[in-house]
Amino acid sequence: MKILENRAGVDTRVLNAAIEALREGQIIIYSTDTLYALGCDALNNRAIERLCRIKGINPDKNTLAIVCDSLSQAAEYARIDNFAFRLLKHYLPGPFTFILPASTALPKIFKGRKTVGIRIPDSPLDTAIATELGNPIMTTSIQTIDDIVDLRSIAELYKNYSDITLCIDGGDIRDIPSTVIDITDSRDPILIRQGLGIFED
Repeated sequence: MKILENRAGVDTRVLNAAIEALREGQIIIYSTDTLYALGCDALNNRAIERLCRIKGINPDKNTLAIVCDSLSQAAEYARIDNFAFRLLKHYLPGPFTFILPASTALPKIFKGRKTVGIRIPDSPLDTAIATELGNPIMTTSIQTIDDIVDLRSIAELYKNYSDITLCIDGGDIRDIPSTVIDITDSRDPILIRQGLGIFED
């Protein structure tokens, strides 16, 4: 596994390496504005299946989340009405995951679920990856295990997974996940998980 450092802004070398890995169907470890995460091309079914297997996610039962570069990109993959748009515009980019009705543009692995989690993190590299890739990143946070908060320890934990070829060192993690809000009914937001973001209905 290759480890590249990108502590601030967007390092072009790191961005290009991430795009190459994702386009090849690989899985990367990268930092968000909350936790480190596993990510893959959100339109590559095989990559998503491998990511779910590594993380132990059942895509039929768990909401799958994607990192988008903007509300415009998010609107291609989720149904966003006017009330939802106002909420997203107010809180994003930031440490939130908003659950919305999924659009038909998502690949077949999403079809068993009617919803999708939308993230636009306050992280220039993450949004640059989604921009250059041309579509979102399927993402799932890496929760700390036995006090593992150091990136090198996380990389060690996943070193035997051949699908993970790149780990992006974004520095220390906050060890606090994103706040999850269900806005499938945008007039009645529901707090699913309190995380780093403060949501005021």
